[in-house]
Amino acid sequence: MQQPLILVTNDDGVYAPGLRALWAAMQQLGRAVIVAPERDKSAVSHSLTMNRPLRVRKLEPDVYTLDGTPTDCVSIGSNKVLAQKPDLLVSGINPGVNLGDDISYSGTVSAAIEGTMYDIPSLAFSLGGESPFDFSVAAAVAAKLATRALSAGLPPSTLLNINVPALPENEIKGIRFTRQGRRIYKNAIQETFDPWGRKHYWIGGGTVHWSGGNNTDEHALRDGYISLTPIHLDLTNHQGLDFLRDHWRV
Repeated sequence: MQQPLILVTNDDGVYAPGLRALWAAMQQLGRAVIVAPERDKSAVSHSLTMNRPLRVRKLEPDVYTLDGTPTDCVSIGSNKVLAQKPDLLVSGINPGVNLGDDISYSGTVSAAIEGTMYDIPSLAFSLGGESPFDFSVAAAVAAKLATRALSAGLPPSTLLNINVPALPENEIKGIRFTRQGRRIYKNAIQETFDPWGRKHYWIGGGTVHWSGGNNTDEHALRDGYISLTPIHLDLTNHQGLDFLRDHWRV
């Protein structure tokens, strides 16, 4: 039986330790090929480079880098670098969680979205905690869940956003199937001044406020569980459609 072909990418760059830990974990399951950005592309969301050509470089066997975004890496990696469509795409391991509204900004998750658009079963992995990160437990989780994805498949047009708490393996309570919560930042835009007194703005920091209930991704992670959230490509609010039909007269 032919071994699975797995495309491995991230948004932190080809030399990121989380990517290398994920690649090593996937090599236990089949042939794993990295196609990742040359440099850190965090928070670029689902951006696609269309205003210039892109260059692929081979760094070592089964390791390629691209001077573009995570979405570019998946698009070009799956269609040009690999000789055939991969059986699975994994993105990460991101150093820091991708929960709630952060999913909208995440290059890690967006790479999995792009893979799903090409009908490739896709998983995005992130690790909680703070630097220095130990990716060993998250890599073991990734191997386990990738094995399950290869054998059981995923729902149609659906990717999995997986967040692992920064705990020893024996302290993780299990896996919860969750929904996306809400993560709102208050006072996240800071005013600064350069040496000439000109005002600038710095986006980042602030106070985090969570909402959404007990079955959310954030709540599971806070309780010591791995959060596994199915993300659907169809962004339509179907209840909203019913509301508009019933209450709007246009």
